[in-house]
Amino acid sequence: MPKPRLLFMGTPEFAVPALKGLARSGYPVIGVVTQPDRPQGRGRATAPPPIKILAEALGLTVLQPARVRDAVFLETFRALAPDMVVVAAFGQILPKEIIHGPRLGCINIHPSLLPKYRGAAPINWALIRGEEKTGVTIMRMDEGVDSGAILLQEETPIGTEESFGELHDRLANMGEELLLIALAMLQTGTLRPLPQDGSLATTAPRLTREDGLIRWDAGVRNIVSLIRGLSPLPCAYTFIGGRKLKVFAAAAEGSAIAEKPGTVAGETAAGLRVAAQDGYVLVKEVQLEGKKRLPIGEFLRGCRIAPGQVLG
Repeated sequence: MPKPRLLFMGTPEFAVPALKGLARSGYPVIGVVTQPDRPQGRGRATAPPPIKILAEALGLTVLQPARVRDAVFLETFRALAPDMVVVAAFGQILPKEIIHGPRLGCINIHPSLLPKYRGAAPINWALIRGEEKTGVTIMRMDEGVDSGAILLQEETPIGTEESFGELHDRLANMGEELLLIALAMLQTGTLRPLPQDGSLATTAPRLTREDGLIRWDAGVRNIVSLIRGLSPLPCAYTFIGGRKLKVFAAAAEGSAIAEKPGTVAGETAAGLRVAAQDGYVLVKEVQLEGKKRLPIGEFLRGCRIAPGQVLG
């Protein structure tokens, strides 16, 4: 049986393993749709998305529509006439024609155990909310937000110190493996879609700048979960002397506190102790606005933070 002609839609690093897997497995990828090049980094120089770089290296046709709903792109889509569309963190809402037009439909790789964490930032929110497990779902897309029928799903425990960056990479690789299994099963007719139970749905909305602000009057475990869930990007932060201080790594210390939340209680070998609601946060790695990212010991050699100083 010939493999289906695929149109791949994805943009960030999360989508890279999936496209690599399709190419390695011999699937005919007739085009790759990704977001336009955008300014990135501190210098704001225009740069291509990771999927464009990979697609060009593989010799694949790249399309970068500003809006996939535009008539010009939809005309191109009709001309390509893919058997199936595969989506991985593309970044735009798809119109009905793309979702329902292909002969074999449109499937999506979503990094959560749907129906939990529907939305744009499921990995971040699973960590922020202290989940002990997550996973990857291959779903058939419909017109809702991550509400389509589940084709395959795989669960994985979340490491007690695992950061967003580490979990992101693990789930991206899991997504590739699960996608290839799902495609093989779809071809043989052995995959049975399972409708989601909407009553169990939770959301994972796009992160805002305010979501990253550390509120020291929260519980220690909540603060550490926030830091893990946003490291290395977009990164949790506080303020010191009016300057933004990003916090990349921290641990919890549950001892009784004597200081008000946000107060620095001194430095130990484990990190900078900062009082929270029910214990201390041991800050381990930081970056002061305009400076390099550093382990806390090295940072404190160049920027003294005295006990009693208040962050936030």
